[in-house]
Amino acid sequence: MENIAPDQARAALAAVEHARRRVAEEVGLPRGYWWAMAAGWVVLGVIGDLGPSWLIIAATLIFGAGHSFVASWLLGGRRRTDQVHVSAAVAGRRTPIVVVGMLFALVGLTIGVAMALNADGDRNPGIWAGVLVAAIIGFGGPEILRVLRRWFRA
Repeated sequence: MENIAPDQARAALAAVEHARRRVAEEVGLPRGYWWAMAAGWVVLGVIGDLGPSWLIIAATLIFGAGHSFVASWLLGGRRRTDQVHVSAAVAGRRTPIVVVGMLFALVGLTIGVAMALNADGDRNPGIWAGVLVAAIIGFGGPEILRVLRRWFRA
């Protein structure tokens, strides 16, 4: 260690930083999480169109609390896989904020699509809006999160 040239030390530090960035890019939520959230989104759409008001409110609160618990547990320990547990410094402390922001945007999209379908005379706008957003979540959730994390440097 005593005979390391400055250029070798710089190269070693650059390699370490590159590896840290690659691990940080892998932080996210597993694919199963996104499909479970998509299924919940469809269920909320069905309940919203066909259920009584009290059930809509209860289901929304349960879904929100469940999502909050699972996402914070997965992101809090950065447990994307069983092999790697990443520190918060590497994972980025803004990732939960990005997830919540993404959730609000998806809720807004669902409401907008449902309102447009309702204005067009659709009898079940909540179901169709839920299915559309669920497809976006299921197929694109991890990729959307990855892009948003890069945009917001999370």
